[in-house]
Amino acid sequence: MQTLTNEKCSEKINVYDPFDNSLIGTVPKASKEDVLAAIETAVKGFKISKNLKVYERADILFRTAEYVEKNLEDFAVTIAREGSKTIKEARKEARRCVNTLRVSAEESKRILGETIPYDSFPGGENRVGYYYRFPIGVILAITPFNDPLNLVAHKLGPAIAAGNSVILKPASVTPLSAIKLAQAFFESGLPAECLQVITGNGNEIGPMLVKDERIRMVSFTGGLEAGKEVAAMAGIKKIGMELGSNSPVIVWKDADIDYAVESCVSGAFWAAGQNCIGVQRIYIHDSIYENFRNKFVEKTLKYKIGNKLNEDTDMGPMITEKEAIRVEKWVKEAVEAGARCLCGGKRTGALMEPTVLENVPETARIHYDEVFGPAVNLYKVNAIDEAIEKSNSLNYGLLAGIFTSDINIALKAAYDLDCGGVMINESTDYRLDSMPFGGIKNSGLGREGIKFSLQEMTEPKVVCFTRI
Repeated sequence: MQTLTNEKCSEKINVYDPFDNSLIGTVPKASKEDVLAAIETAVKGFKISKNLKVYERADILFRTAEYVEKNLEDFAVTIAREGSKTIKEARKEARRCVNTLRVSAEESKRILGETIPYDSFPGGENRVGYYYRFPIGVILAITPFNDPLNLVAHKLGPAIAAGNSVILKPASVTPLSAIKLAQAFFESGLPAECLQVITGNGNEIGPMLVKDERIRMVSFTGGLEAGKEVAAMAGIKKIGMELGSNSPVIVWKDADIDYAVESCVSGAFWAAGQNCIGVQRIYIHDSIYENFRNKFVEKTLKYKIGNKLNEDTDMGPMITEKEAIRVEKWVKEAVEAGARCLCGGKRTGALMEPTVLENVPETARIHYDEVFGPAVNLYKVNAIDEAIEKSNSLNYGLLAGIFTSDINIALKAAYDLDCGGVMINESTDYRLDSMPFGGIKNSGLGREGIKFSLQEMTEPKVVCFTRI
């Protein structure tokens, strides 16, 4: 069974464990010829996928979910080895993948249309009709390293549920989980032509894939600068993008402080902070600031960092030493500009200590840009309008959070925070895989979450009958 379009090519990409830099696998490095072959096969695959009956698509997705569930530990170890997640975090991602696939199977049966009241305007009296949704064609799915299994499932599940074919380009540093998921789909009955997995350097093969007019949609999750390049190259095709954020959380004076600390520490340092909805800025009411800060630092200092496969490890390494060096540099720059490092700030190889800063100037990059690493900033505020204004001050808007027991404060935040979702009495690091997920401003375009991805990955077609 062929999983990779380019599996026979001679050039290879090594896949390393970022904890100890040990080699854990190799994948082919795609050429331009491999890209063309993948696109040609996917075009043929669409002729197959669009004719699969709804129950056939659903059965494939249900069987794939069952396959992942039966091999959950194997998937989890792969996630942990090639990426930054601890084994406990990896198991959670694998379980979420199972849910994502099952919800995709269920939603495949709910791609509904509606009747159209043509007689709502004069001249339509003799007309009846409806619209239904149809698959759009070949979808290019470009996925990141930080959720190497479930974010792949978030693209493959809805695309296959809708009847599209897919070309999957996983992150070069974490391709193994994606390949295993593709194998699960094939084992579960998906025709091989309907899913092409191509591995290689994004800068080399990405433009060919994105620009090709036979690709009808690009579903991209990654960084802002790469997203801008994709948007500029894509041409006339659908684009769905999730481009990260700089997530704010407000902790109000009536919050349950212990609960807020627990939630925000986890939200800041999950997957070594390499999380598009990770907590980066916390705005704390002045009256509880010192209490919150002390408990937050105390909790952070208890974090155990190290080998991802150890059951008692709380946080593993960043994806590469280069990325850890970047975060270390941002922390040092902030401190030199007047910030105070309350804990952390040091690096050993790719291991960056969980870092907590206060008094961070707004001119510091770690304040205004997405850190995508284990660093979080604490700020004092005195009024809810001030907290909301500061939360909205950056050109990102994925998720925001607030901790409060005041329903009026909660509702004000829900409507005034500029973002794609507001988590009340929860940090920003919460996502139900079936909820609409996406942001505004530089955080992206469109929405994921299976039902909402299906809307993006299909088009409505109108059918009108005239009685004569």
